Amino acid sequence: MRIHIAELQVGDRLTHDTFNSVGLNILPANTQVDEFDILKLSKHQIEYVDIKSRPLPENPQQDENAATKEIFRHEESFQTAINGIKDLFADVMNSGKIEEETVNKHFAPLITTVREEKDVVNLLLCLDSRDDYTYQHSVQVGILSYFIALWLGNSDKEAHQIGRAGYLHDIGKCKIDFDMLQKAGKLSEEEFNEMRKHTVYGYDIIRKSIGEELPALVALQHHERMNGSGYPLGKTAEAIHPAAKIVAVADVYSAMISNRSYQQKKDQLYVLKELHRMSFGELDAEAVHVFIANMIPNFIGKKATLSDGSSGIIVMTFPNDFFRPLVQVDEEFIDLTHRPDLEIISISIH
Repeated sequence: MRIHIAELQVGDRLTHDTFNSVGLNILPANTQVDEFDILKLSKHQIEYVDIKSRPLPENPQQDENAATKEIFRHEESFQTAINGIKDLFADVMNSGKIEEETVNKHFAPLITTVREEKDVVNLLLCLDSRDDYTYQHSVQVGILSYFIALWLGNSDKEAHQIGRAGYLHDIGKCKIDFDMLQKAGKLSEEEFNEMRKHTVYGYDIIRKSIGEELPALVALQHHERMNGSGYPLGKTAEAIHPAAKIVAVADVYSAMISNRSYQQKKDQLYVLKELHRMSFGELDAEAVHVFIANMIPNFIGKKATLSDGSSGIIVMTFPNDFFRPLVQVDEEFIDLTHRPDLEIISISIH
């Protein structure tokens, strides 16, 4: 079975030795390829390889049903977590405090459900709730903070704590006027100064309610920036809690991929490019770069709409330019690293 390397999948097994244009044996016969092997073939400009035929799924309908059930399971836990944030906001309005039992009841099942998810891009595309932005955003930040913490080498327990802090990071917004949160236009200077106080309100609420330093500091510091340009205290790199640096990355990403009253959501790949830019001064570079490195492979297999109106499937990404992948449009393979006239304007599940 002879295929273009753009169609090569991790796990395919080569039937013949593969040589480059000068006769160097790049991969021997019987190699079961991984992502690094595919990248090696691409670097040596090898276009076609021979592989063993892939086994057909015994029951394609069963596989499709299993995938559908998995999506429903994610959606159910996502909605449960959103309901939990609503309950926490109501608790603060009624008593000025949040209940730790409510936090754990709604956040722990969410992490249990998404813990084994390998495709975080797919997860975020599926979990697009119509609920108020503030609630959905809190859940997304909790999920993303958990994954970033894991990718940085934290233990699962530590990642869970950081994800939980991300889930609570905006709890102080319950003390901000609802009309201000929903305002379609730009905030006045007075309104913006009031909005900034949600960080201090969140710190006070968490300290008074559950007395934990980590989530309280995350609520206080998630808008601080490495170069001191953030708020509320203008802290710089070393003075910002490590967990707050992680949650800041998740916060920016989630905010930009979501529809808000005053801003249309941006495409996920566009937002990763913006995060990369912000890693040079504003956001923690290590957290941003590990996030990008783990997110980019998940775009393979997704549908990409290009700036010329055509659409195709992302089949490969390149380490020298993560944001300009190889896209298959019908029978044509378009290498965006060689097409500066084209951009990806949106990415979606088929």
